[in-house]
Amino acid sequence: QERDGNPMAALLSKKKSSEAVPGLQPGAEQLTAQSQALAIPNGAAAAAPARNALVSSGTTGGERGALVPRKPLTLPKPKWHPPWKLMRVISGHLGWVRCIAFDPSNQWFVTGSSDRMIKIWDLATGKLRLSLTGHISAIRGLAVSARQPYLFSCGEDKTVKCWDLEQNKVIRSYHGHLSAVYGISLHPTIDVLVTCGRDATGRVWDMRTKACIHTLTGHTDTVSSVICQAADPQVITASHDSTIRLWDLAAGKTRVTLTNHKKSVRAICVHPNEFSFASASPDNIKQWKFPDGNFLQNLTGHNAIVNTLSCNADGVLVSGADNGTMNLWDYRTGYNFQRMQAVAQPGSLDSETGIYASAFDLSGCRLLTCEADKTIKVYKEDDTATEETHPISWRPEILKRKRY
Repeated sequence: QERDGNPMAALLSKKKSSEAVPGLQPGAEQLTAQSQALAIPNGAAAAAPARNALVSSGTTGGERGALVPRKPLTLPKPKWHPPWKLMRVISGHLGWVRCIAFDPSNQWFVTGSSDRMIKIWDLATGKLRLSLTGHISAIRGLAVSARQPYLFSCGEDKTVKCWDLEQNKVIRSYHGHLSAVYGISLHPTIDVLVTCGRDATGRVWDMRTKACIHTLTGHTDTVSSVICQAADPQVITASHDSTIRLWDLAAGKTRVTLTNHKKSVRAICVHPNEFSFASASPDNIKQWKFPDGNFLQNLTGHNAIVNTLSCNADGVLVSGADNGTMNLWDYRTGYNFQRMQAVAQPGSLDSETGIYASAFDLSGCRLLTCEADKTIKVYKEDDTATEETHPISWRPEILKRKRY
C-alpha cells in the first residue's frame, strides 16, 4: 500500500506499530523513571545532574503531559578582569585622608583630609599642585563641578564651601546643617548640590543663591553618603539607620525606602552605564535596580566595616574597609576576583590601614584610595596578567542568593 502512494494507509500502519509496544500502560514512563531514581544509591543521587530531572509539561484536555528534561539553572559566568596592583603612594597630608574627587578633564584630582587641608594633585605624576585652607575641622566630602570652574567641599565644621578655582578662594558658603556634613554630590544637569550629614538630613542647595531648596528628612540617624543623577530617582541617600532612600527631587519627598540592610549603610555607588547601584554595609554589599530599588543580588564575603564603594565602566566594583582590606568584584555576577590588604606606610601603626574613600579616574584605568596612614594609593591593572596566569575559580552558590 505504501508503494501505491496511499499516505493514509501508511499513517495507520505507523499508528498500529506504535500501539504495539508491549507492557507500557499510560503513565508507565513515569513509573519506570521513578523506579530508576529509587535504584540510585544515596551518594550518587546527590551527584546526579539536575538536567536529567524529568518534569511533566502539563496536562491538556485530560491527557497525561509528556515528560521533558528540566533545564538546569544557569548563572552567568563572570567576565575575566585583570588583577590590580599598587603603582604609586602619594604622601603629603598630615591627617587621615577622608575624601577624593576628580577633575572633569581627568588631569588632576583633589583630596580632603583631617588636617583641614584640601590638596590638588597632578594625576599623571602624583605631584602636589595646590593646597587650600579654610575649613576649621576635618574635610569629609569633595565634588568638582563639570559645568563651572568650582570645587565644593564640606566638613565636620558644619560648613559647605564653594571654591572658585580661577581665584583659588571661597566665594560662597552654604549654612544650614546642624552638625558635621559627611557627604556632598552635584547634580549633573541642574545647578544644585545635595549634602548630607550627622543631623540625619540631606539638604538640597541652590548653587547660585545659596538657598536651601529642600531639607530631605526621614532618616533617623547619620546620613553617611548621597549621590545625585540625572534620571529619576535623582537623589539617593544611605544612612546609619540601615536604610537607603530614593528621593523625588521636585517634591523633596521619599519615593522608596529600602530596609534590607541589617547594619548601617556607609557607602553607595552608581554603575556608570547600567541603571543600577550598589550599597555597602558590614553584613553585605547589595545591588539594586533603579528606578524602584528592586533587589538584584548580594555580594557576600567582605566581612568588615565597608567605608567606600567605587565602580568603573568595565564592571569592576571595589569595596574598601576600615581594617585596610579591599575587595574587587565583578559587578554583574558578584564574583570576588581579588582581595587586597593595604600596607601601612613606614612609620605608621599597623592599625592605621583603614580605607576611607576610593575612586576610579574618568578613564577607569586608575584606582585611587584614601587611607588612614595619611597617604593616597594609586592602583592600576596588571598588564602582564592573562586568563591563564590568573584563572577564574568560580563556584556559583545558588542557595546563597537570598533576599536579605
